[in-house]
Order: sequence, then structure tokens, then C-alpha cells
Amino acid sequence: MLSYRHAYHAGNFADVFKHVVLVLALESLRRKDKPFLYLDTHAGAGRYDLRGEMAVKNREHAGGIGRLWNAPAPPAAVTSYLDVIRMLNPHASAPPRWYPGSPVIARHFLRRGDRMLLAEKHPADGALLRAEFSGDRQVLVFREDGYHLLKSKLPAREHRALILIDPAYELSGETERAYEGVQEGHRRMATGTFTIWYPVMPKVNINGLKKRLHESGIRRIVNTELCIHPRDNPLGMNGSGLIIINPPWQLDKAIDNLLPWLWRTLSPDGRGDFYVRWLVEE
Repeated sequence: MLSYRHAYHAGNFADVFKHVVLVLALESLRRKDKPFLYLDTHAGAGRYDLRGEMAVKNREHAGGIGRLWNAPAPPAAVTSYLDVIRMLNPHASAPPRWYPGSPVIARHFLRRGDRMLLAEKHPADGALLRAEFSGDRQVLVFREDGYHLLKSKLPAREHRALILIDPAYELSGETERAYEGVQEGHRRMATGTFTIWYPVMPKVNINGLKKRLHESGIRRIVNTELCIHPRDNPLGMNGSGLIIINPPWQLDKAIDNLLPWLWRTLSPDGRGDFYVRWLVEE
């Protein structure tokens, strides 16, 4: 059963963290002239109305993009991220109405010759995603299980790829599926950059996934987390993390430089913590 709709959570602190890191990775790929593929296994609706019924229910965006919108002296990566959002909200002085999901952010950084493959299984969000990119020849949208793309679309003809695996973790066995998907994708394209997003919350145990990746034989895996609440808080999501296989050169250092500012800006009471560390080195 597919019940998760990201519109309830769009623009929250976890989105901000994920999307700023995504911008860092995309900017790194753009530094070389050679084309690249962006592949998103759980692409969502593309963009979200922060004044819509789902978004206003819990107003999670107020603690995410709302805190960054007019923050003074943001780092360069945050400025690049905010520039994408301002393109969707050119007249917004207050927090924006429209928030871009990962596909819309990634599309902003594609050049001529780059491609984007998006999968979204939820019928309503899949239809919105297809409408968002209708007529865009650099983007293909698939209404299917995104893990299938890791088998059918890799290796990429561009020889460079950034793959985002971003499930909702609403189904049991999701960490197992993420591991199997990464294993399959990496077997087919060992040079690809694979990024797995996950929530930091009591009901999602990510340690088994980390352990299996550590023992998998895959090299160059970096792990970063940003928590804005204490980790043992039993209510809701306390933070989020990213596991990145084959990160672009010095991405770990760029994230490390960015995290203190993000944590200060996003943490409502100065609690929580953050880190970036290598899970597996060269």
C-alpha cells in the first residue's frame, strides 16, 4: 500500500539538508565537461505547494526552508540551493510558496548533454511528476518501482552518474531493499555516485544497513548526519542522514564545512548534533 505523500513534509529540515548536499554533488559533477546522468529512484511529485492542504497540516517547512529563507550570510552551497527556490518564487520576500523536490533541483544543474531518469510509483505523485517534465527531452519519467531502474538503466552511457535512493521507509524491509539496490547498481556501474537518504528516528534502524555496506567490499563510502533534536527523543524524526558511495572529490570536506552553519540555523534550541565521517575509505 502506497500511503506516503512527501507534500506533508516538503521543505522540512531533512529536505534542506538533503538538497544542499545534492547541490554540492551536482556542482562537483558540472566541473568536468563530460556529461552525466542523474537517476532518482523515489522522485516524488517534482514540486510542492507549501500553501496546499497537505503542507499546511503540520507546517514542517517552517522549521526548514522557513529558517533559511532570510538567514544572514549563508554559505555558497546554501546560496546556490536558495537560488533554485527563488527561480520558482521570483517575488517572494516571505518564505516561498513553491518548494522544489530533488528532481526540480537536479534539473536546474543539468547542461545540454546531461540526462535525468526519474521513478515514482505513487499514482498521484507520478502523474504530477510526469506533468512537471512534460516535453522535456532530457528527462524521462517512469511510473514504476525505482529500484528496477538500477537494473535496467545502469551502466549509464555517460560513464558518470549520480543516483539518489530516497525511500519513505514506511514499508518493512526498506533498508534491505536499499542495500540490495545499491549492490545491484554498484555491480553494474562501480564508478557511479550512489546516495542513500534515511531518517534518524527510533522506528528506523539504519545500523544494519551501515554494517552490511561496511562489510560489502564496496570502497569509498562516506556517511553524514544532521540531528536537530536529541537522538533518543521518542517522538518523530530527530534528524536525517546520507550514505554516499563514491562521493565526488572533497565532498566530505565541503559537507563538513557546511554542517555547523546548517545546524545552528535549523536547530530550534541548539540541541542535536552532526557529523561527517568515512564508513569505508579507499
